[in-house]
Amino acid sequence: MKKVLNLLTYFWLFVVDLMASWSPESRTRMARVVAWLFWQMVPKRRKIALRNLQLCFPLWSDQKRLEVAKRCYFHLARAALDHSVLWKGSAEAVRDFVRFDPGAIERITSEKNRPLIVIAPHFAGLDAAGIALNLYVRGVSLYQRQANPVWDKAAFDGRKRFSDPILIAKTGKDDLKAVIRAMHQGLPFYYLPDMDHGIKNSIFVPFFGIPAATLPMASRLARVTKAKVLMCIPEMTEKGYQVHVTQLFENFPTADYEADTLRVTQELERWIEKYPDQYMWTHRRFKTRPQGEPSLY
Repeated sequence: MKKVLNLLTYFWLFVVDLMASWSPESRTRMARVVAWLFWQMVPKRRKIALRNLQLCFPLWSDQKRLEVAKRCYFHLARAALDHSVLWKGSAEAVRDFVRFDPGAIERITSEKNRPLIVIAPHFAGLDAAGIALNLYVRGVSLYQRQANPVWDKAAFDGRKRFSDPILIAKTGKDDLKAVIRAMHQGLPFYYLPDMDHGIKNSIFVPFFGIPAATLPMASRLARVTKAKVLMCIPEMTEKGYQVHVTQLFENFPTADYEADTLRVTQELERWIEKYPDQYMWTHRRFKTRPQGEPSLY
């Protein structure tokens, strides 16, 4: 079975590579096909997306949640196909494909804003923003090893293309120490804050009113390293991506890491409300429940 999956992954990577020379319009058309297939063939993820939207947006109609979920699938499919440009395109092609708001690059690259934590939530353009950012500055990030070794290597190599960023595999042991060392060397930390990592080291803060297990890392790490903090949101457009970077958070961190974590979550909610169909609703954000509460899935 593993050999079959590896062969399928090689074929998929071959197809994606071919699309590097395609126009954005052609990749968009193909993404609609891929999204439809994924919607039909993976009902488990479809149900998770719809359930998440039901929990987070209870006032929406079923029809609206269905439409947003389908658009979410399209954006995820197109993001997957866009790896053709991100992994194979020239630096100039990637720079043209992924654009940053005025002043964004200066805020991230400025030496006076060191140490720096760049909070990057799970929007469809997460990889696009991270890879393009390495065109301007060398950074450090944690990554989750993939079960499929072929895809794991492709993703790792693609993210290492520019500036040779430090990518640290999540092990749960000493990985944060490696991040701190890199930050002390002047590298901004590209941090993904919004996954359910279980009860250990997490606290429950409301995410659209639902208690969600959340790591308070941004607050605690900023306090330990005296880092400045901002948020990075990639918006998928018809031609590529527009990356929005907030101003530096004021009065952050505080002595209350729970209040800080809630603040980060509320900032994320504001961006999700702006681009609800570009957020990755397919992961079980509410998997871990407070003691005594039943599963939401």
